[in-house]
Amino acid sequence: MEFKDYYKTLGIARDASADDIKKAYRHLARKYHPDVSKEADASARMAEVNEANAVLSDPEKRAAYDALGSGAAHAGGQDFRPPPHWDAGYEFTGAPGGGAGMDEAQFSDFFEQLFGRAAQARHGAGHARGGASAGGAQRGADHHARIELELRDAYLGGDRLLSLRGARLDAQGQLVQQERQVQVTIPKGVREGQLIRLSGQGGPGLGGSPAGDLFLEVQFTPDARWHTQDRDVYLSVPVTPWEAELGGPIEVQTPGGATVEVTVPAHFKPGRKLRLKGRGIPAATPGDLYLELQVALPAAHTEAQQQAYRALAKAFAGFAPRASQGA
Repeated sequence: MEFKDYYKTLGIARDASADDIKKAYRHLARKYHPDVSKEADASARMAEVNEANAVLSDPEKRAAYDALGSGAAHAGGQDFRPPPHWDAGYEFTGAPGGGAGMDEAQFSDFFEQLFGRAAQARHGAGHARGGASAGGAQRGADHHARIELELRDAYLGGDRLLSLRGARLDAQGQLVQQERQVQVTIPKGVREGQLIRLSGQGGPGLGGSPAGDLFLEVQFTPDARWHTQDRDVYLSVPVTPWEAELGGPIEVQTPGGATVEVTVPAHFKPGRKLRLKGRGIPAATPGDLYLELQVALPAAHTEAQQQAYRALAKAFAGFAPRASQGA
């Protein structure tokens, strides 16, 4: 996927003001609008301009986009993938697509990777403001943000003070970063993708109407040691070669912090799993914990250790691990 330089698309500097963005968009819209343009690729260029404007004219999307691109040179045509959970902690508001009047189907894969899922989550959570009454009263907008939690939080729950990042425009139309902290009670048994609703923590209401709500989408901090599927947890557990072949008891620490003793069956084959029923993410019907055993080879640093490997090679002289490859 190609990284899209939205500033280059609109022909503006990265410190452009809101007025600069608006002027650039209007100029290019007059040039490439399919109804008036004689350019052969007018429709495609107009779609690019619309997409760039949808991001850069929205302070929240622009702040997140700027953070993604800071400190890295993204050459045109270079394959690009956003880092996992790149937008965790960014607070968004508004309708899907940033209110740019653009059909979401016209967005590029690049845009969808960055903002599509968040927009859909906001849409599903009820992002829209209520209609204004004759007296000007209007319910505040709902907000949405992704948050990162440790898997341990799903086992134990508890209170957390989280920082959310957002943005606004100052009087000169310049982007200003802002941050706020919210107190959140993490429910025991929370799953990845679950929405935690904080009532009244969204945008302020008008004319005495209530504020909107804040919806926090849970993501677990990436960890090579484990992954989850719904409430089931898959934990990678290193074992020695003799534990894998001879079997026997080993101690394993669960993601919740408990230490349990399990018995490794003798002649344990790669790919098999040990299931600990009910040791997954807690719930009325808890998930299971699957131990994926990985054989860890010890390094031979000393002469005695190297001699032990030589003795092992002699004891298993007939072992041919590459026989299936014709060796």
